[in-house]
Amino acid sequence: MIIENNMVVTLHYRLQEGDAQGALVEETFGSEPLVFLYGAGSMIPEFERNLAGKKTGDEFAFGIIAAEAYGEVDPDALVELPSSTFVVDGRLATELLQVGRTIPMADQYGNRLMGTVKAVNDDTVLIDFNHPMAGQDLYFTDVIDSIRLATPSEIEHGHVHGPGEHHDH
Repeated sequence: MIIENNMVVTLHYRLQEGDAQGALVEETFGSEPLVFLYGAGSMIPEFERNLAGKKTGDEFAFGIIAAEAYGEVDPDALVELPSSTFVVDGRLATELLQVGRTIPMADQYGNRLMGTVKAVNDDTVLIDFNHPMAGQDLYFTDVIDSIRLATPSEIEHGHVHGPGEHHDH
């Protein structure tokens, strides 16, 4: 069995910044493996492309440039908001406004966004809505643990059901 559309893939990985000598971002060893429905659109397309045709036990090592991963840093995603945006129950929510802290927000249409506090000034707060890995080349290594055919329900819903379930709902 090989990795192709409508297969449930279970793998462990090591993610580093840039290349094999880059700083470790995360790894799944010692924790749950990544389990996903291949071809459902829940993963970075270039990540899936690099796994196509692999079999259980195959090792992998590949890089993804920033533009094909989480994108380049978008300067328009740095937004200066009035401090009054962060007033809750009549007081400034200073516990949220810590530089480096990621906080949930919503745009004017109600879409949920995650923003990272970059600077807190007297009257404004600078929030970065870029993905935390934007502008960063990625390097993945490791091994395919298992591959199985997805169930009709998993295909219909676009994500894996049961243990190791991974989806974006």
